[in-house]
Amino acid sequence: MNNIYILGIETSCDDTSAAVLHNGILLSNITANQEVHKKYGGVVPELASRAHQANIVPVVDLALKEAGISRTQISAVAFTQGPGLLGSLLVGASFAKGFALANDIPLIGVNHLQGHVAALFLREKGNTEKVPEFPFLTLLVSGGHTQIVEVIDFSDMKVIGKTIDDAAGEAFDKCAKVIGLEYPGGPLIDKYAKLGNPHAFKFTKPRIKNLDFSFSGLKTAFMYFIRDNIKINTGFIEENRNDICASLQYTIIEILLDKLNKAVEQTGIKEIAVAGGVSANSGLRDVLKVYSEQKKLKLHIPDFGYTTDNAGMIAGIAYQKYLRKQFDTQEISPEPRASI
Repeated sequence: MNNIYILGIETSCDDTSAAVLHNGILLSNITANQEVHKKYGGVVPELASRAHQANIVPVVDLALKEAGISRTQISAVAFTQGPGLLGSLLVGASFAKGFALANDIPLIGVNHLQGHVAALFLREKGNTEKVPEFPFLTLLVSGGHTQIVEVIDFSDMKVIGKTIDDAAGEAFDKCAKVIGLEYPGGPLIDKYAKLGNPHAFKFTKPRIKNLDFSFSGLKTAFMYFIRDNIKINTGFIEENRNDICASLQYTIIEILLDKLNKAVEQTGIKEIAVAGGVSANSGLRDVLKVYSEQKKLKLHIPDFGYTTDNAGMIAGIAYQKYLRKQFDTQEISPEPRASI
């Protein structure tokens, strides 16, 4: 095999990331986080794009150094085309285009959601853990997306269930904000949930047909629940934080598992996976492990470092595209609302 080095760039939201993949093996995966958004309780698009401009050159430089190669060895450069924030996407696209021109190498645009699926295949040298076999079902859960994807091949992925309003990750973060937790609130809810009773409080689950999800109603119900209880007891949140988080997390996981189970029954596929930022949630991981054992399914969960946005997953899809010679021209542009 020829030495194929892919430089991947991810700038869809607020993480600036660069990675180098060598013949499918990950050599480096560097990510710069943007702490500035915490005080605003969410990502501020203008601040995100400015931070990407400041971070992208040093992040790419560090990724190349950690991989132990020079820019002249890169076979192709890949970037996140979408979905994502337009300003953030433009930074990554512009850099990749310039890098491709300067080094006379192919340019590859990658769908961010397909990248999350590809994260399940990321392996470093010496890692012999089994990768998913096609076809398999992926529960893709993040701050911006909640989908069930039937994965036939790297180039053939079909969404068979999706949220009709808010994503699971958004529900975690918005509900966390209601009870005074910092952004991002999802990891903090997971932390407190480990200490609480998941059956302490009951929240109504939506009745949505087919395999689609809805979390807006849960968000609203949670807000009213907190408001009404604070009227009775001003110390309600502080006194019940662990139980509140455990009950909320339990409800969200139950909604996700119910739809995933229906997808398994409808498709007959016996191999499942979870991907996206929310796949780092320990409660979801534990429930999926128990579920897969009970149903005799093969379960694939990405390493924690590959759950959130990272360039390794972009390079992973780009490597497959490179093998198929699926390259893009300089006319390619970001697609903020792209689907899988």
